[in-house]
Parts: sequence; structure tokens; C-alpha cells
Amino acid sequence: MAPGCGSARRRVRSGAPSAHGGSTPARRGAALSTKQGRSATEVAAPAGEGPVPAVDVPSPELARVRDALRRLALGDFSTRLPEGSGPLDEVAEAFNSVARLQSGLQGELLRMAKQVGRQGQLDERVTLVDANGSWRTTVDALNELVDDLVRPTRELSGVISAVATGDLSPRMRLHGPRSYRGEFLALARSANAMVEGLAALSSEVSRVAHEVGVEGKLGVQAVVKGAGGTWLDLTKNVNLLAGNLTTRLRNIAQVTTAVANGDLSQKVTVDARGEVAELADTINRMVDQLSAFADEVTRVAREVGTDGRLGGQAQVPGVSGTWKDLTESVNSMAGNLTDHVRNIAQVTTAVATGDLSQKITVDARGEVAELKDTINTMVEQLRSFADEVTRVATEVGTDGRLGGQAQVVGVAGTWKDLTESVNSMAANLTAQVRNIAQVTTAVANGDLTQEITVTAKGEVATLASTINTMVEQLRSFADEVTRVATEVGTDGRLGGQAQVVGVSGTWKDLTESVNSMAGNLTAQVRNIAQVTTAVATGDLSQKITVDVKGEVLELKDTINTMVDQLSAFADEVTRVARDVGNEGRLGGQAHVAGVSGTWKDLTDNVNSMAGNLTNQVRNIAQVTTAVATGDLSQKITVDARGEVAELKNTINTMVDQLRSFAAEVTRVAREVGTEGRLGGQAHVEGVA
Repeated sequence: MAPGCGSARRRVRSGAPSAHGGSTPARRGAALSTKQGRSATEVAAPAGEGPVPAVDVPSPELARVRDALRRLALGDFSTRLPEGSGPLDEVAEAFNSVARLQSGLQGELLRMAKQVGRQGQLDERVTLVDANGSWRTTVDALNELVDDLVRPTRELSGVISAVATGDLSPRMRLHGPRSYRGEFLALARSANAMVEGLAALSSEVSRVAHEVGVEGKLGVQAVVKGAGGTWLDLTKNVNLLAGNLTTRLRNIAQVTTAVANGDLSQKVTVDARGEVAELADTINRMVDQLSAFADEVTRVAREVGTDGRLGGQAQVPGVSGTWKDLTESVNSMAGNLTDHVRNIAQVTTAVATGDLSQKITVDARGEVAELKDTINTMVEQLRSFADEVTRVATEVGTDGRLGGQAQVVGVAGTWKDLTESVNSMAANLTAQVRNIAQVTTAVANGDLTQEITVTAKGEVATLASTINTMVEQLRSFADEVTRVATEVGTDGRLGGQAQVVGVSGTWKDLTESVNSMAGNLTAQVRNIAQVTTAVATGDLSQKITVDVKGEVLELKDTINTMVDQLSAFADEVTRVARDVGNEGRLGGQAHVAGVSGTWKDLTDNVNSMAGNLTNQVRNIAQVTTAVATGDLSQKITVDARGEVAELKNTINTMVDQLRSFAAEVTRVAREVGTEGRLGGQAHVEGVA
């Protein structure tokens, strides 16, 4: 209470107005009795002091006090009395103290209503400065009320928060020194009942989920005693879920078991939605794909293994993962078998057609590898036999080296008999041909007196007789033939003709043939000379046009082809030279179709020259560009010779010197400009 509130009340004059109105004549001057027997105009003094003497108070002062008390009673806590030196100064101080306390309490109550009641700041409490006595008691009572209201709220919040995080063990305390009563007790019991119901539901749901989802015991149902409302609905929904899951999984298990047993006729037919429906569709698709896979594998196995139709492949659309791997494995098996059989067939067919250059090259294992080795060994022996027979035939029949014998190591059976037959044929042929050669050699040497005397049969005997007759007839026109041959073949006088008087029959035909040959040869050689002379002078526009046959036709075609290739070669070389040498387009290559031998070598050499030049110039450009951009780490590494090698060494030396120069300049700049070490000098060896 404000100072002055404990001062003694003063007696007022009888004419002063009362607290409830103005003075009355009846009361004026009357003394009101009190329980203590004192006059109403006396004010009790503090202990140890005498009565406070009466003070005359003007009526306006009392009216202000009265009005202020009325406003305060009506709830206007902002009312204040002016404090001064008047007779009611202490009364004004006491009134203002009461009004301030009341106003402060009102403000605290409004703050608590906002912060605690609306904003939920449950730690806020009433605070009233200078509150003593009943004011302090009131403040404490209000704070105790807030504590009692906050405690169940916080405890309920803790339980609900635990439930929200999945902890169903907390409960609101129903017993204890500060146990709840009334509606708080009912709230606590309801909250605990809710948590216990949730715990029971959770336990049952967990049990069902564990038995169904972990232990695989289908058909389990949740039983929550006393559940009602939403909890009963939740229980029913869980049981519905477990029942539907049981039905669907059993149907899925039935189908997958059938698949495992090789029965691909069943499918998942149970009604399902969402991911279970997707699983059902997936399993049904799997069954379809397995069925298609089995059909395709059976088809390929029948085509390849039974019908002998190689190249068959399983086509299973839409498969992936293991099924795709299995399909690819089956196809790989069929493909490998196809490759093996086709390679074997290719080699044996080649052997049957006389081509002994091929071997079985396909990768194989096991019995197929043994078959591969056997056939390859057979081909090797056949090739060795063929090579020997060919060698003997070439030596005897082509090279004229008689007396040759076939040597085939390791052969037996039919191959040995064939070898001996070939050697016998070669020996007989050697004796006969040597005698024929002796006579024909004599004829070739101008000796027409010898005859063939070796014993011969068949066509060889006919040949011997024919040659002997030929020798006789040759003597009659040898001079003319020699003359024409000398003129045409030796003297180069084209157009000569043989004149043999009195010949007829074959010799006349021979004479005419010689003359025809000489005439044709004259025309052909002159045309060939014309074209080759044009080629020699750089004219590639002419070709041989004379009508020819046989080897001369081949010579004509060869020369004409040579002219075409030379023309194409010249065009390509000119183009590459222009691209690389004039226009600087590196990488150009000459493309001359169909050339071989020297022309192919020349084309390859031109392309090699252009390629080497391209690599060298590009490598030089790369290094010089790097130097221009400040990169001194690169060098010319391309292989080069001659002047290009000298240029390569010069540029690499330049790069080394530039790098050394840059390093020295950097070192001197750092020592002088950064570290402050004056007097540094750059040392670059070999520069000039």
C-alpha cells in the first residue's frame, strides 16, 4: 500500500459531505457512535499515539474523493486524485496507490489472457510490483490457478506428442499428491483410454503384420476387445487388408508354384488393385514370357537339332533380366552350333571343290574341337599331297623339269597309292617327253634328221608319229619360216610373208597360218607400239583397238587397263599433289580402284608420302602453336628423315632453349622482383 495509507484518519467538520452525498442537517454536528465508543469525527491514531485532531475539509475536496471512488467502483482504474498540500493529500496518495495496484493487476490479467490463453505461452505468470498483503495473496492465487490449468495441459500434450511419435507407453497420472479431480480427472481418464486403445490396436496390427509380413502366416486376423468407432473401423480395415492380402498371395503362390513345376497354363485371377494388381500383371506377363520363351526354345531346338535348319534364333519380345539372358544363352548356343556346322560345311565343301586353303577356324570345345582338329589335319594332308602333285606337275608339265617325284610324308592308304601312281605317271612321262624333247630340241637347233624312238602308247605314240612327220615336213618349209621369223622376229621388219612353193595340206595351212600370224602380229604390234609410244610420251588418251584374241587379247586388255590405271593414277597423284602442295589441305589420299602390283605400290607410296607429310606438318604445327600460346612442354615426336628430320631437331632444340630461357627469366624475375635478391643473371646454354 502507498505511503500514507496507514496515517490516522482525521475528524472532519460536521458540515463536510459524506462519501455518498452532501451533508444533511440531521447529521451536521452530530457525533456518530462507534464500537470503540469514539466519535465518528475521530480518526484512530497509530499505536502509541493519541487521537488525531479533527481537520476542516472543504466540500469540493470531498466531492472529488467521492467521484473518484465511484469511478474506481465502476471499473475505471485509470482514475487518479491530484496530490498536493491540501487537507486530503494523504487520502489522495492512498487512493492513487490502490488505483495503481488495481490497474496493474488488470494489465497482468489481460496479458495472461493473451499470452497464456491465446498464444499458449504456458510459462508466463502474473507479476505485480509492490503487491503486499491481499494483493500478494491474489497474485499468488492467480498464479496457482494458472499452474493448475497448465499442468494437465502439459501432461496431456506430452502424452499426445509421444503418441504422435509412435510411443504409446506414457499415461496421465491419476493418483498421487496432486491427482486430478472433476473434469480434469475425466480428461485424464479419456486420454489414457485413448492411448490404451491405440496400444491395443497397435499391438494387434503389429502382430498381424509380423505374422503375415515376416513369418508368412496368412489368414491371421486382428482382435481388439472393446474397440468401437474409428478404432473398430481401423481393426476391420486391417483385417480386410490381411484377408485380401491372404487371398491374393495364395493365388500368386498357386501360380508361381505351377510355374516352378513347369505348368505355364495358370495365371493370377484374383481381383486386386494398386501395386498388388501390378504384381499380378507382372506375374501374368512373366508367365506369358516364360510360355513364349519355352515355345521359342522348343522351336529353335527342333529346327537346329532335329530338322537341321541352322541359323534359327529364339525371338521373345519384351523380355529382360534373367529371361533375356536365358534367351540370349539359347541363341548363343544355337548361333555357336550354327557357326561350327557351317564352318565345317564350308571347309569340307571347299575340299570337295578342290580348295585346300581353308581351315576350320571357329572356336570350339569338346567333341566339336576334336572334329575340328581331325578335319584340319585331313586338310593339311590333302594340301601336302596336292602341293606335291602340283609341284611335280609344275616341274614336269610347266617348268619342264623331268624326273620329279612326289614326297608326301606320313600318308598311308589311298593317299600313298595316289602318290605312287603320280610318281609312276611322272616317270613314264619323263622318259617319253625327254625323247620328244630330244627330237624337238634337235628341230629347235635346226637338226631335222632325228626321230622319236621311245616306246609309247596311245596319244603319246600318236604324238611321236606326228612329231616325226612334222620333222619331215618342217624341213621343206623351215627355210621360209626361218626367213619370215628372222624378218619379223629378229630384223623387226613387219609385213613379211612366207613363200613356200609346192606345199599343200597341213603345210600349206601352216604356211598360211604363219603368214596370217605374221600379218596379225604386224597389225597388233604396230597398234601396241603406237599406244605404248603415246604412253611413253605422256599421252594417256590412246588405247589398243586392233581385233585380237587369246594371250594377245589379254595383252591388249592388260595394256588398255594399264593406260586406264595410269590415267587414274596420274589424276589422283595430281589431285593429292595439288591438295597437299598447293592448297595446303593435309590428309589427302590417292584412291585408284583396281590397281595392283607396281601401280598399287606407287599409289601406296604416294599416299604414304602424303600421310607422312601430313603427320609431320601437323605435328610441327601442333608444337609451334603450343609455343605461340606459351606451352613449352610439347615436342615434335613424329618419325622423320632428311630435311624434315633436321627441321624437327631444329624446332625441338628451339623449344628446349625457349623453355630454358623462360625458366631462367622466371627465376631471375622472381629473385629480383619478388624476393628482392638483386644481381641475378639468366644463364641459357647454347643460345645464340
